[in-house]
Amino acid sequence: MDAEAWDRRYAAQDLLWSVEPNRFVAEELAALPPGRALDLACGEGRNALWLASLGWRATAADFSGVAVGRGRELDPDGLVEWRVEDLTTWEFPEADLVLVAYLHLPEREMAAVLGRAARAVAPGGTLFFVGHDRTNLTEGVGGPQDPAILHSPGSVADALTGLRIERAERVRRPVGDRTAVDTLVRAVRE
Repeated sequence: MDAEAWDRRYAAQDLLWSVEPNRFVAEELAALPPGRALDLACGEGRNALWLASLGWRATAADFSGVAVGRGRELDPDGLVEWRVEDLTTWEFPEADLVLVAYLHLPEREMAAVLGRAARAVAPGGTLFFVGHDRTNLTEGVGGPQDPAILHSPGSVADALTGLRIERAERVRRPVGDRTAVDTLVRAVRE
């Protein structure tokens, strides 16, 4: 992870991502009853802000201080707890919803983060993951071009020990007139 490179990327634009939540996040999580939410790799916080608007007590964490600062600016009422954290070392607090959206790390680091994310899910809680799929390199558009940091439904599901997998599949997302391929995994702690 290169926080400085991401800081530069966020600083170069007013808003790197949209203010709307990721479409899969909105589709999959809108019906969940609000509780404590943990948004890992939150970027500018679009998903955490959306969850907070639904009544969730959201904590948003990213290793880019510029991104977290932008999230704070978008949250004048302080609805979200904003944290600058290295997700490869931070011990995640327990939450009813743990969201991991578009976090891309080398396989060993990613598996460790996902393992800790799974342990942070409270009883009865949900873990939701979405990220660029390995097949996006040949079948999609955008996203990282390094296959070593891309995902598959199986690799993500395998890292979520202790959770029951409800959904693990490849999904397609429109990007302009083209399509990206993402890995989507939803899991629960019984």
